[in-house]
Amino acid sequence: MRSNMTAHISDRFSRVQAITARFAALPEVQAVALAGSLAAGLSDDHSDLDLYIYIDQPISLAVRTTIAHEFAGDGSPTIEIDKPFWGPEDAWTDRVSGSGVDLIYWSPQWIEEQLDRTLVQCQAWMGYTTSFWHTIRESQVVYDRAGWFMRLKQRAEQPYPEALRRAIIKLNYPVLRQIGSSYRHQIELAILRQDRISVNHRVTALLASYFDILFAVNAVPHPGEKRLVAQLKRLCIKLPTGWESQLDILLEGNKQRTLVTVDALLDGLDDLLRAENLLPG
Repeated sequence: MRSNMTAHISDRFSRVQAITARFAALPEVQAVALAGSLAAGLSDDHSDLDLYIYIDQPISLAVRTTIAHEFAGDGSPTIEIDKPFWGPEDAWTDRVSGSGVDLIYWSPQWIEEQLDRTLVQCQAWMGYTTSFWHTIRESQVVYDRAGWFMRLKQRAEQPYPEALRRAIIKLNYPVLRQIGSSYRHQIELAILRQDRISVNHRVTALLASYFDILFAVNAVPHPGEKRLVAQLKRLCIKLPTGWESQLDILLEGNKQRTLVTVDALLDGLDDLLRAENLLPG
């Protein structure tokens, strides 16, 4: 079983090299980096190949379509070019490895600005504040025309700024249940209205801020939206008592237990922040 998995991973890396070589031949491409679960050593049979293509100028859709057909095969129904939903992105299923391929196109200037916003300006977001920083830190350089991406990675290896840590908590903590329009209050109203979709939406938003705070408490860049429970257990030492069982109960969706569980989850967070002298005044 292990040898089969090893062979499958080797096939994936071979395809990464082949795809990268094709893009490296284009003058618009500054660098190509592998990110996601394969780069982090956490991939499974369902994991995609996540390739970030750093471009000085846009690559024509015709060229991107040609490359997709080269690797997915002519007539493949899986090819999607220029998906606009999360930024310029192409996707297809590789015909050799059978893996999904996601290509995300970023400009060097844009990602440098995101890193500056995070590490220099210490600006917080409502959830996922440090995800771009994590992506750069965990990316594997596959092609780097002039060494720009390696310099970016070296910059990203800096320690977690204390000002950023506190800014994330300051922004995300009050919306949990401290203000009139808090997520907790919105969940309560949605339950009273028997609006299950709204309950799920607000619980998701609450958890986004909750997780952002926990990663900040531990001075760990946010690893993104997948496997968050496992990532917390793997990366973080300082965690609230009982958080995992409380999260399990909350996600069961039993409306009779939702508010009690939200309060228990947030009480534990309060205790942790108080113990770490990070509870906002």
